[in-house]
Amino acid sequence: MTSAIGENATIDVREGEGLDVAAVDAALKASVEGLSGTPKVTQYPSGNSNLTYAIDYPDRRMVLRRPPFGPLPKAGHNMFREYRIMRDLKPAFDQVPNTVFYTDDESIIGKEFYVMDRVDGPLIHKTIPSEWNWSEDDTGQLGENFIDALAKLHTLDYKSLGLEDFGKPDGYVKRQIDGWNRRWNNAWTDGITRFEDVQKWLEDEMPAESGNVGVLHGDYRVDNAILDARDPRKIAALLDWEICAIGDPLMDLGNTLSYWIEASDPAPMHLMIRQPSAAPGMPSRREFADRYGEKTGYDVSDIHYHFVYGIWRLAVIIQQIHARYVRGQTQDERFAVMDKSVEALGALARHKINTGSL
Repeated sequence: MTSAIGENATIDVREGEGLDVAAVDAALKASVEGLSGTPKVTQYPSGNSNLTYAIDYPDRRMVLRRPPFGPLPKAGHNMFREYRIMRDLKPAFDQVPNTVFYTDDESIIGKEFYVMDRVDGPLIHKTIPSEWNWSEDDTGQLGENFIDALAKLHTLDYKSLGLEDFGKPDGYVKRQIDGWNRRWNNAWTDGITRFEDVQKWLEDEMPAESGNVGVLHGDYRVDNAILDARDPRKIAALLDWEICAIGDPLMDLGNTLSYWIEASDPAPMHLMIRQPSAAPGMPSRREFADRYGEKTGYDVSDIHYHFVYGIWRLAVIIQQIHARYVRGQTQDERFAVMDKSVEALGALARHKINTGSL
């Protein structure tokens, strides 16, 4: 198999999201040895928050990440956090790209940004490419490797990697629930259901801290992973560390399960599928949680709560993006109809609360 199948393709830079190529080129050549020629700059079309560009020199291919244009939340879109977590994880966790440059000098392109080496390999979305001719065992192996990589990340000794000051694990669960409920209320727009009952349930049923602490990715999905070019059943690199943290790993697992759509899920859930989790051979959410528990030694018996939290958090994230469009802070038409996804996710959280199931 080659990386051409399922390749992470780019597009021409979208209108209004251009970079000052000459300024980027000068900054990189002043800090990165061996660069020559003029880079070709294209844009990755996926992603609803931070913007990602391919920076292709004749002899080196790199990726640049920057915040979106327009007004930004005070604590959001911190490029240094993304850069630092990958830089510091690399010695113990090879499934991150190699970082090469960071700057907070906003005179270059108007915002801080960082650059990393591009990892060659397939990036897949809703389905397994038919050209791969995979069996269910092949698909299941990808699912297991994906689970195992999360388990490895969550059990790293983050203190030995110099990440002790990266977050505040004490009280992490309560801060997440309070924080996402607050963000929901700040981002709410006319016409959207309030979902006060979901917020109250999350507050009232909050479990005690598990006592486990680890590095949390925050957006752990197959479509945020570059697969191994030689064996796409393996995970080569994890991308999009925008909302990484140090905290209770079960909260991160709940986030991941909220994305993990199964083949037997109702149609509204399949409208939100972004990764091949429903492919024949993939583990169910229950099997995902159980394997994770076996690999980490963590108690996943109360994972239903974390799953509902993950659904609600996702609803809030999408509402924040939709609100930027409603308030005229972005003209990206993709964001105009996100209210439908917000409503579907809020209703799903309510349904899962009532059924008590994964």
